[in-house]
Amino acid sequence: MPALSPAFANPVFDTQATFRAVMDAMARPGEIRAVPDALTPPAPLSPSAAALALTLLDYETPFWLDAALGEAEDVARWLRFHTGASVTANPSDAAFAFAADPLALPPLAAFSQGTPDFPDRSTTLVLQVAAFTGGLSLVLSGPGIASHRDFAPSPLAPGFADELRANAGRFPCGVDIVFAGPGSVAALPRSTRIEEDR
Repeated sequence: MPALSPAFANPVFDTQATFRAVMDAMARPGEIRAVPDALTPPAPLSPSAAALALTLLDYETPFWLDAALGEAEDVARWLRFHTGASVTANPSDAAFAFAADPLALPPLAAFSQGTPDFPDRSTTLVLQVAAFTGGLSLVLSGPGIASHRDFAPSPLAPGFADELRANAGRFPCGVDIVFAGPGSVAALPRSTRIEEDR
């Protein structure tokens, strides 16, 4: 069994910096924030997604992996070792979900949606993308956006804009999405309204 690669070199500083980036990204949907990514997690987990996992997971937060990540046994082992969190096979049981293949993502409705009384019990989805440009062109509006904001992460599956609109329609329930790009993150909280730029 191969040795596990290390986590953050400076755990306190790097965790705080990543958490601040995620909170800023959630407060300003579609804006890109840098995260520490000097990590070498097992492929296909990206360094930025790994930084989010190290920051957000603990022994009380079950996580789910998509097929691309789940088939690489070292990914779950690395996450369990560094965070103490446990993996679940059911996306609706996950506090956090990690996906490396945006084109093969289950429907957002398959994840925990929370309830009107406890909307915080929904899943937060960490979705790896190759870039924040060149993809499906989305027009965002709502809390944290003065007028509108263009957002085009790549790749996204055809029809994903419809999924996002349906997710926003379930507010205050629904999932929050954090996109993990190269060295950076951006977010679409469930309160964000989505239109596809045609």
